[in-house]
Amino acid sequence: MEVGRCIRERTCVRGYRQDNIPESDLDYVLDSAVQAPSAGNSQDWEFIVVKSADGKRALADATEYSQDFIAKAPVIIVVCSNLKRSKYGQRGHDMYSIQDTAAAAQNMMLAAWDKGLGTCWIGAFREGDVSEALRLPEGVRPVAMFPLGYPSGKTRKPGRRNMKEVVHQERF
Repeated sequence: MEVGRCIRERTCVRGYRQDNIPESDLDYVLDSAVQAPSAGNSQDWEFIVVKSADGKRALADATEYSQDFIAKAPVIIVVCSNLKRSKYGQRGHDMYSIQDTAAAAQNMMLAAWDKGLGTCWIGAFREGDVSEALRLPEGVRPVAMFPLGYPSGKTRKPGRRNMKEVVHQERF
């Protein structure tokens, strides 16, 4: 699929069929994530692929706002920042590491959509519980979780603000 079409059509999916995802498609999604830019080419991201029912249940239990639907997806990918690899001091630690993982996550979401797979950006979770469930080492911070699977129903993208409302020339 053409990238512009992916950008315009991709939407959050909260219902998934139980079909297995071919490993080649999962590899495509993950490889697309690692192709993202990063500050100083630090590539400070880590990706944890969770397929087991127990692992997915632990991640769903760590979410805020009852996002139980993620346990029903065939796969959950947790995007982490390895702070030991971040560059540029405190700013790199506090900001660039988040930006790096966000760029990788966006690539991942678009690649998934390209393969007919749906995702949903999950950021509302208890970091400590996710870290414990995944046995993350010190310095590796979970930033976002993405259930991944084939949408179980028709998807509809919510409206977006008009470009004229949010684009400014020269100054605000």
